[in-house]
Amino acid sequence: MAAPYSIDPDIARASTLPASFYRDPAEFERSKEQIFARSWQWVGDTDPLKAPGQIQPFTLLEGFLDEPLMLTRDHQDRLHCLSNVCTHRGTVLVPGCSNERVIQCRYHGRRFHLDGRFASMPEFEGAADFPSERDHLPRPPLGLWDKFAFVSLQPAWPLEVVLAEMQARVGWLPLAEFRFDPTRSRDYLVQAHWALYCENYLEGFHLPYVHADLTAALDYGNYRTELFAHSNLQVGVGKKGTRCFDLPASSPDYGQDIAAYYFWIFPNLMFNFYPWGLSINVVKPLAPDRCKVSFLSYVHDLSLMERGAGAALDKVEREDEAVVEAVQRGVASRLYDRGRYSPSREQGVHHFHRLLAASLA
Repeated sequence: MAAPYSIDPDIARASTLPASFYRDPAEFERSKEQIFARSWQWVGDTDPLKAPGQIQPFTLLEGFLDEPLMLTRDHQDRLHCLSNVCTHRGTVLVPGCSNERVIQCRYHGRRFHLDGRFASMPEFEGAADFPSERDHLPRPPLGLWDKFAFVSLQPAWPLEVVLAEMQARVGWLPLAEFRFDPTRSRDYLVQAHWALYCENYLEGFHLPYVHADLTAALDYGNYRTELFAHSNLQVGVGKKGTRCFDLPASSPDYGQDIAAYYFWIFPNLMFNFYPWGLSINVVKPLAPDRCKVSFLSYVHDLSLMERGAGAALDKVEREDEAVVEAVQRGVASRLYDRGRYSPSREQGVHHFHRLLAASLA
Protein backbone atom coordinates (compact mmCIF):
# COMPACT_ATOMS: atom_id res chain seq x y z
CA MET A 1 0.00 0.00 0.00
CA ALA A 2 1.50 3.34 -1.02
CA ALA A 3 2.13 5.88 1.70
CA PRO A 4 -0.38 8.74 1.79
CA TYR A 5 0.72 12.07 0.38
CA SER A 6 0.87 15.05 2.69
CA ILE A 7 0.14 18.54 1.37
CA ASP A 8 0.12 21.22 4.06
CA PRO A 9 -3.19 23.15 3.92
CA ASP A 10 -1.19 26.36 4.43
CA ILE A 11 0.10 27.22 0.96
CA ALA A 12 2.80 29.44 2.48
CA ARG A 13 4.33 26.37 4.14
CA ALA A 14 3.34 23.62 1.72
CA SER A 15 5.50 21.62 -0.68
CA THR A 16 4.27 20.10 -3.92
CA LEU A 17 3.62 16.44 -4.65
CA PRO A 18 6.86 14.43 -4.80
CA ALA A 19 8.33 13.71 -8.21
CA SER A 20 7.79 9.99 -7.59
CA PHE A 21 4.04 10.49 -8.05
CA TYR A 22 4.56 11.31 -11.74
CA ARG A 23 6.95 8.40 -12.34
CA ASP A 24 5.40 5.48 -10.47
CA PRO A 25 3.33 3.09 -12.66
CA ALA A 26 1.63 1.74 -9.51
CA GLU A 27 0.37 5.23 -8.61
CA PHE A 28 -0.87 5.69 -12.17
CA GLU A 29 -2.84 2.43 -11.90
CA ARG A 30 -4.15 3.32 -8.43
CA SER A 31 -5.59 6.57 -9.78
CA LYS A 32 -7.94 4.65 -12.11
CA GLU A 33 -10.20 3.45 -9.31
CA GLN A 34 -9.52 6.00 -6.60
CA ILE A 35 -9.72 9.14 -8.76
CA PHE A 36 -11.19 8.58 -12.21
CA ALA A 37 -13.80 5.85 -11.62
CA ARG A 38 -15.23 8.05 -8.83
CA SER A 39 -15.23 11.32 -10.80
CA TRP A 40 -17.72 12.77 -13.27
CA GLN A 41 -16.50 12.68 -16.86
CA TRP A 42 -17.87 14.78 -19.71
CA VAL A 43 -19.01 12.46 -22.51
CA GLY A 44 -20.53 14.81 -25.08
CA ASP A 45 -23.70 16.72 -25.81
CA THR A 46 -27.21 15.45 -26.42
CA ASP A 47 -27.63 16.95 -29.91
CA PRO A 48 -27.00 13.55 -31.63
CA LEU A 49 -29.72 11.98 -29.44
CA LYS A 50 -32.72 14.12 -30.29
CA ALA A 51 -35.05 11.36 -31.51
CA PRO A 52 -36.37 8.27 -29.66
CA GLY A 53 -34.50 5.13 -30.69
CA GLN A 54 -31.12 6.78 -31.13
CA ILE A 55 -28.07 5.03 -29.64
CA GLN A 56 -24.58 6.45 -29.28
CA PRO A 57 -21.86 4.05 -28.06
CA PHE A 58 -18.60 5.38 -26.56
CA THR A 59 -15.65 4.25 -24.47
CA LEU A 60 -15.18 6.07 -21.19
CA LEU A 61 -11.59 7.41 -21.14
CA GLU A 62 -10.35 5.17 -23.93
CA GLY A 63 -6.85 3.92 -23.26
CA PHE A 64 -7.27 4.28 -19.49
CA LEU A 65 -10.59 3.25 -17.93
CA ASP A 66 -11.66 1.66 -21.24
CA GLU A 67 -15.26 1.20 -20.10
CA PRO A 68 -17.70 0.39 -22.99
CA LEU A 69 -20.87 2.47 -22.51
CA MET A 70 -23.70 3.92 -24.58
CA LEU A 71 -26.20 6.74 -24.41
CA THR A 72 -29.72 5.90 -25.55
CA ARG A 73 -33.00 7.76 -25.94
CA ASP A 74 -35.86 5.32 -25.35
CA HIS A 75 -39.30 5.42 -26.94
CA GLN A 76 -40.69 7.27 -23.95
CA ASP A 77 -38.19 10.04 -24.85
CA ARG A 78 -35.98 9.43 -21.81
CA LEU A 79 -32.18 9.57 -21.91
CA HIS A 80 -30.09 6.74 -20.38
CA CYS A 81 -26.50 5.68 -19.93
CA LEU A 82 -26.06 1.90 -20.18
CA SER A 83 -23.26 -0.62 -20.17
CA ASN A 84 -22.46 -1.64 -23.73
CA VAL A 85 -21.60 -5.19 -22.64
CA CYS A 86 -24.09 -8.07 -22.99
CA THR A 87 -25.03 -9.66 -19.66
CA HIS A 88 -24.88 -13.14 -21.22
CA ARG A 89 -21.28 -13.68 -22.34
CA GLY A 90 -19.78 -10.19 -22.27
CA THR A 91 -19.95 -9.24 -25.95
CA VAL A 92 -19.82 -5.54 -26.82
CA LEU A 93 -23.38 -4.91 -28.00
CA VAL A 94 -23.49 -1.79 -30.18
CA PRO A 95 -20.51 -1.12 -32.50
CA GLY A 96 -21.69 2.24 -33.86
CA CYS A 97 -24.38 4.89 -33.72
CA SER A 98 -27.79 3.61 -34.76
CA ASN A 99 -31.55 3.98 -34.38
CA GLU A 100 -33.29 0.89 -33.02
CA ARG A 101 -36.48 -0.39 -31.40
CA VAL A 102 -34.45 -2.69 -29.13
CA ILE A 103 -30.79 -3.57 -28.52
CA GLN A 104 -29.95 -7.08 -29.79
CA CYS A 105 -26.70 -8.93 -29.16
CA ARG A 106 -25.27 -10.14 -32.47
CA TYR A 107 -23.58 -13.10 -30.74
CA HIS A 108 -26.53 -15.09 -29.28
CA GLY A 109 -29.56 -12.87 -29.85
CA ARG A 110 -30.21 -11.55 -26.32
CA ARG A 111 -32.41 -8.44 -26.51
CA PHE A 112 -32.72 -5.40 -24.26
CA HIS A 113 -35.07 -2.43 -24.14
CA LEU A 114 -33.48 0.98 -24.69
CA ASP A 115 -33.65 1.67 -20.95
CA GLY A 116 -31.43 -1.38 -20.34
CA ARG A 117 -34.13 -3.81 -19.16
CA PHE A 118 -33.77 -7.42 -20.29
CA ALA A 119 -36.33 -8.20 -23.02
CA SER A 120 -35.79 -11.77 -24.27
CA MET A 121 -33.27 -14.56 -24.86
CA PRO A 122 -33.56 -17.59 -27.16
CA GLU A 123 -32.79 -21.15 -26.00
CA PHE A 124 -33.02 -20.37 -22.27
CA GLU A 125 -36.11 -22.43 -21.45
CA GLY A 126 -35.51 -24.30 -18.22
CA ALA A 127 -32.89 -21.91 -16.82
CA ALA A 128 -33.64 -21.51 -13.10
CA ASP A 129 -34.35 -18.07 -11.64
CA PHE A 130 -34.13 -16.47 -15.06
CA PRO A 131 -34.29 -13.62 -15.87
CA SER A 132 -33.00 -11.84 -12.75
CA GLU A 133 -31.74 -8.35 -11.96
CA ARG A 134 -28.31 -9.42 -13.20
CA ASP A 135 -29.69 -9.84 -16.71
CA HIS A 136 -30.52 -6.13 -17.10
CA LEU A 137 -27.79 -3.85 -18.44
CA PRO A 138 -26.01 -1.90 -15.68
CA ARG A 139 -26.88 1.82 -15.67
CA PRO A 140 -23.97 4.05 -14.62
CA PRO A 141 -25.12 7.41 -13.18
CA LEU A 142 -25.86 9.96 -15.91
CA GLY A 143 -26.03 13.69 -15.23
CA LEU A 144 -26.90 16.64 -17.45
CA TRP A 145 -25.82 20.27 -17.36
CA ASP A 146 -28.04 21.88 -19.96
CA LYS A 147 -27.26 19.78 -23.06
CA PHE A 148 -23.91 18.47 -21.83
CA ALA A 149 -23.79 14.89 -20.54
CA PHE A 150 -21.61 13.57 -17.71
CA VAL A 151 -21.14 9.99 -16.55
CA SER A 152 -19.50 8.48 -13.49
CA LEU A 153 -18.96 4.81 -12.66
CA GLN A 154 -19.05 5.39 -8.89
CA PRO A 155 -19.58 9.11 -8.21
CA ALA A 156 -18.07 10.41 -4.99
CA TRP A 157 -20.32 13.51 -5.14
CA PRO A 158 -23.56 14.50 -6.91
CA LEU A 159 -22.99 16.25 -10.25
CA GLU A 160 -25.09 19.23 -9.14
CA VAL A 161 -22.65 19.81 -6.28
CA VAL A 162 -19.61 19.52 -8.55
CA LEU A 163 -21.00 21.97 -11.12
CA ALA A 164 -22.79 24.35 -8.72
CA GLU A 165 -20.26 27.18 -8.99
CA MET A 166 -20.05 26.96 -12.79
CA GLN A 167 -23.83 27.10 -13.02
CA ALA A 168 -23.95 30.10 -10.69
CA ARG A 169 -21.30 31.99 -12.64
CA VAL A 170 -22.08 31.28 -16.30
CA GLY A 171 -25.49 29.57 -16.22
CA TRP A 172 -26.94 32.66 -17.90
CA LEU A 173 -25.19 31.78 -21.18
CA PRO A 174 -27.45 30.25 -23.91
CA LEU A 175 -25.67 26.89 -23.83
CA ALA A 176 -28.40 25.14 -25.82
CA GLU A 177 -27.49 27.40 -28.76
CA PHE A 178 -23.78 26.50 -28.68
CA ARG A 179 -22.91 24.28 -31.64
CA PHE A 180 -20.05 21.80 -31.81
CA ASP A 181 -17.55 22.72 -34.54
CA PRO A 182 -15.42 19.68 -35.51
CA THR A 183 -13.26 21.81 -37.81
CA ARG A 184 -12.05 23.80 -34.80
CA SER A 185 -11.61 20.78 -32.52
CA ARG A 186 -8.67 18.39 -32.29
CA ASP A 187 -6.69 16.01 -30.09
CA TYR A 188 -3.14 16.59 -28.89
CA LEU A 189 -0.81 13.80 -27.79
CA VAL A 190 1.31 15.17 -24.96
CA GLN A 191 4.39 13.33 -23.71
CA ALA A 192 3.69 14.07 -20.05
CA HIS A 193 1.76 12.83 -17.02
CA TRP A 194 -1.87 13.94 -17.08
CA ALA A 195 -1.53 15.75 -13.73
CA LEU A 196 1.36 17.89 -15.01
CA TYR A 197 -0.88 19.12 -17.83
CA CYS A 198 -3.59 20.03 -15.31
CA GLU A 199 -1.10 21.81 -13.04
CA ASN A 200 0.04 23.99 -15.92
CA TYR A 201 -3.57 24.91 -16.67
CA LEU A 202 -4.28 25.77 -13.04
CA GLU A 203 -2.00 28.78 -12.73
CA GLY A 204 -1.57 32.02 -14.62
CA PHE A 205 1.95 32.41 -13.23
CA HIS A 206 3.50 31.26 -16.51
CA LEU A 207 1.48 33.57 -18.78
CA PRO A 208 4.09 36.36 -19.18
CA TYR A 209 6.85 33.80 -19.79
CA VAL A 210 5.10 31.37 -22.17
CA HIS A 211 2.08 33.07 -23.80
CA ALA A 212 2.96 36.48 -25.24
CA ASP A 213 -0.24 36.84 -27.31
CA LEU A 214 -2.53 35.75 -24.47
CA THR A 215 -0.75 38.08 -22.03
CA ALA A 216 -1.38 40.94 -24.47
CA ALA A 217 -5.13 40.33 -24.12
CA LEU A 218 -5.32 39.75 -20.34
CA ASP A 219 -4.66 42.05 -17.40
CA TYR A 220 -2.10 39.91 -15.57
CA GLY A 221 -2.21 42.11 -12.46
CA ASN A 222 -5.93 41.41 -12.01
CA TYR A 223 -5.86 37.74 -13.03
CA ARG A 224 -7.32 35.80 -10.11
CA THR A 225 -8.15 32.28 -8.93
CA GLU A 226 -11.21 31.28 -6.91
CA LEU A 227 -11.27 27.90 -5.14
CA PHE A 228 -14.31 25.65 -4.59
CA ALA A 229 -14.80 22.19 -3.11
CA HIS A 230 -14.48 20.17 -6.34
CA SER A 231 -13.42 22.80 -8.86
CA ASN A 232 -11.82 26.18 -9.26
CA LEU A 233 -12.09 29.21 -11.50
CA GLN A 234 -9.49 31.47 -13.06
CA VAL A 235 -10.98 34.81 -14.03
CA GLY A 236 -9.31 36.47 -17.00
CA VAL A 237 -9.82 40.23 -16.86
CA GLY A 238 -9.29 41.81 -20.27
CA LYS A 239 -7.04 44.72 -21.09
CA LYS A 240 -8.54 47.84 -22.61
CA GLY A 241 -9.75 47.09 -26.12
CA THR A 242 -10.03 43.32 -25.60
CA ARG A 243 -13.38 41.75 -26.53
CA CYS A 244 -15.16 40.92 -23.26
CA PHE A 245 -18.45 39.44 -22.06
CA ASP A 246 -21.62 41.51 -21.96
CA LEU A 247 -22.43 40.42 -18.42
CA PRO A 248 -25.96 40.50 -16.96
CA ALA A 249 -26.61 42.65 -13.92
CA SER A 250 -27.06 39.48 -11.86
CA SER A 251 -23.43 38.47 -12.42
CA PRO A 252 -21.04 38.90 -9.46
CA ASP A 253 -18.57 40.27 -12.03
CA TYR A 254 -20.98 42.85 -13.46
CA GLY A 255 -19.14 46.03 -14.35
CA GLN A 256 -15.81 44.25 -14.89
CA ASP A 257 -14.15 43.56 -18.25
CA ILE A 258 -14.11 39.76 -18.21
CA ALA A 259 -12.43 38.26 -21.27
CA ALA A 260 -12.48 34.62 -20.17
CA TYR A 261 -13.71 32.24 -17.47
CA TYR A 262 -11.45 29.22 -17.03
CA PHE A 263 -13.27 26.55 -15.01
CA TRP A 264 -11.48 23.38 -13.93
CA ILE A 265 -13.50 20.38 -12.67
CA PHE A 266 -11.61 17.76 -10.65
CA PRO A 267 -9.73 15.85 -11.84
CA ASN A 268 -9.28 16.47 -15.59
CA LEU A 269 -11.95 18.69 -17.16
CA MET A 270 -11.58 22.31 -18.30
CA PHE A 271 -14.48 24.51 -19.43
CA ASN A 272 -13.13 27.69 -21.00
CA PHE A 273 -15.80 30.31 -21.70
CA TYR A 274 -15.10 33.15 -24.13
CA PRO A 275 -17.37 35.74 -25.77
CA TRP A 276 -17.43 33.49 -28.87
CA GLY A 277 -18.50 30.35 -26.99
CA LEU A 278 -16.88 27.45 -25.14
CA SER A 279 -13.74 25.35 -25.46
CA ILE A 280 -13.96 22.09 -23.49
CA ASN A 281 -10.62 20.42 -22.76
CA VAL A 282 -10.55 16.80 -21.58
CA VAL A 283 -7.22 15.45 -20.32
CA LYS A 284 -7.12 11.67 -20.89
CA PRO A 285 -4.37 9.65 -19.14
CA LEU A 286 -2.60 7.07 -21.29
CA ALA A 287 0.61 6.25 -19.37
CA PRO A 288 2.66 7.79 -16.56
CA ASP A 289 4.47 9.88 -19.18
CA ARG A 290 1.75 10.34 -21.80
CA CYS A 291 -1.75 11.79 -22.10
CA LYS A 292 -4.17 12.89 -24.80
CA VAL A 293 -5.84 16.28 -24.57
CA SER A 294 -9.04 16.85 -26.54
CA PHE A 295 -9.93 20.45 -27.46
CA LEU A 296 -13.65 20.63 -28.35
CA SER A 297 -15.08 23.91 -29.62
CA TYR A 298 -18.72 24.93 -29.12
CA VAL A 299 -19.34 28.12 -31.05
CA HIS A 300 -22.03 30.70 -30.34
CA ASP A 301 -20.72 33.73 -32.26
CA LEU A 302 -18.28 32.79 -35.02
CA SER A 303 -17.44 36.43 -35.75
CA LEU A 304 -15.67 36.75 -32.37
CA MET A 305 -13.44 33.68 -32.62
CA GLU A 306 -10.26 35.38 -33.82
CA ARG A 307 -10.31 38.13 -31.22
CA GLY A 308 -9.36 38.40 -27.57
CA ALA A 309 -8.34 35.75 -25.03
CA GLY A 310 -10.10 32.97 -26.93
CA ALA A 311 -8.15 33.44 -30.17
CA ALA A 312 -5.29 31.21 -31.39
CA LEU A 313 -6.09 28.34 -29.01
CA ASP A 314 -3.96 25.93 -31.03
CA LYS A 315 -0.90 28.16 -30.59
CA VAL A 316 -1.53 28.49 -26.85
CA GLU A 317 -1.87 24.72 -26.49
CA ARG A 318 1.37 24.04 -28.35
CA GLU A 319 3.17 26.53 -26.11
CA ASP A 320 1.76 24.73 -23.05
CA GLU A 321 2.67 21.36 -24.51
CA ALA A 322 6.33 22.35 -24.86
CA VAL A 323 6.70 23.49 -21.25
CA VAL A 324 4.74 20.56 -19.79
CA GLU A 325 6.89 18.06 -21.66
CA ALA A 326 9.97 19.86 -20.29
CA VAL A 327 8.57 19.39 -16.77
CA GLN A 328 8.02 15.68 -17.47
CA ARG A 329 11.69 15.33 -18.33
CA GLY A 330 12.59 17.32 -15.23
CA VAL A 331 10.62 15.25 -12.70
CA ALA A 332 12.55 12.21 -13.89
CA SER A 333 15.70 13.78 -12.45
CA ARG A 334 17.36 12.04 -9.51
CA LEU A 335 18.14 15.49 -8.11
CA TYR A 336 14.55 16.83 -7.94
CA ASP A 337 11.92 15.86 -5.38
CA ARG A 338 9.47 18.61 -4.34
CA GLY A 339 9.05 22.32 -4.92
CA ARG A 340 7.19 25.16 -3.19
CA TYR A 341 4.12 27.15 -4.22
CA SER A 342 3.76 30.84 -4.96
CA PRO A 343 1.08 31.88 -2.42
CA SER A 344 -0.21 34.59 -4.78
CA ARG A 345 -0.13 32.69 -8.08
CA GLU A 346 -0.33 28.93 -7.50
CA GLN A 347 -3.44 28.53 -5.34
CA GLY A 348 -5.03 26.36 -8.02
CA VAL A 349 -2.10 23.94 -8.14
CA HIS A 350 -2.03 23.68 -4.34
CA HIS A 351 -5.79 23.04 -4.34
CA PHE A 352 -5.39 20.33 -7.01
CA HIS A 353 -2.63 18.59 -5.09
CA ARG A 354 -4.70 18.54 -1.91
CA LEU A 355 -7.63 16.97 -3.79
CA LEU A 356 -5.31 14.38 -5.34
CA ALA A 357 -3.80 13.54 -1.96
CA ALA A 358 -7.25 13.18 -0.38
CA SER A 359 -8.49 10.93 -3.19
CA LEU A 360 -5.45 8.66 -2.96
CA ALA A 361 -5.43 8.49 0.85
